[in-house]
Amino acid sequence: MIKMIGYAVLGVLVLGLSLAFAVSVQKFISNQKLAETAWNEYKPQKIEDLGTVKDLKIMPLIDYYTNSDNLTGEPGVSYLITAGDKKILFDVGYNMKSEHPSPLLRNMEQLGADTKDIDTVVISHNHIDHTGGLKAKKQNTFLLSGEAVDLKHVQAFVPEEMSHATAQIEVTQKPKKIAEGIATTGTIDRAIWMMGITPEQALAVNVEGRGLVLIVGCGHQKAERIIKRTKDLFSIPIYAVIGGLHYPVENSRMKFNMQKFIGTGKLPWQRIGKDEVEEAVAELEKTDLSVVGISAHDSCDWTLNRFREVFRDRYVDVVVGQEISI
Repeated sequence: MIKMIGYAVLGVLVLGLSLAFAVSVQKFISNQKLAETAWNEYKPQKIEDLGTVKDLKIMPLIDYYTNSDNLTGEPGVSYLITAGDKKILFDVGYNMKSEHPSPLLRNMEQLGADTKDIDTVVISHNHIDHTGGLKAKKQNTFLLSGEAVDLKHVQAFVPEEMSHATAQIEVTQKPKKIAEGIATTGTIDRAIWMMGITPEQALAVNVEGRGLVLIVGCGHQKAERIIKRTKDLFSIPIYAVIGGLHYPVENSRMKFNMQKFIGTGKLPWQRIGKDEVEEAVAELEKTDLSVVGISAHDSCDWTLNRFREVFRDRYVDVVVGQEISI
């Protein structure tokens, strides 16, 4: 009798899980259609008066690889961008253990960077490896560390409705010039299984005598759409693409790479293949870029090596502590 009850409970659990999974699949398919419709229907207006900056420096503060044992690597993203007289913190890392000081703050100290010097924060998208962890997600905010960091002097540009205790928040779903020579591309929606629709924005910086440098968080938008949106917005050649493009094809450095199953914009059994990496490589190659650097935080080592093989001396590693200067 007890065994029969146990089987019955197990059967109910399996049925419940099966139904929940079926609902999640149906919701994902519905979100895919919504995201595709939004992409096809939105026609951005050109930004004609972007202006330029004389030079651009990108210092990875958080990423998977570091160039020193004194720095902390983690599967998140944060870049310190110095463009003209602006100091922009692009994403704020993961801080998986909600530490204080966080890996971000510790790396900043090692690299001689100070939060007091930052005047702008840009959040690419509202995922925990870019906004400071689970605590940030629960509060629908971004956090630089496990304890509060005063950002009352900071203007933050975010991809959807978010809050912050001290920073001034502006939602930039549509493309917007945020400073001389600097603009957000506006958000591009991507349906993510179990995560709903994810709007993600990238930064475009127009470097004098070079062209546009695109700085990308995760690349959920897909490389092809980031490039198309940029060409729709500006009559300026694209010089470089730096950041994440989300191509976790192989396990590489991880025994079990969850990135292969979540965050791909596909259902779990519809994995990203090498052919898609080749398509992205071809798209960037067609754009005639002078500099390409792909983040390791959401792409496998096979993907990084493939980009290195194609772009050769045009390729730069995205490594914590190793500045990219244009």
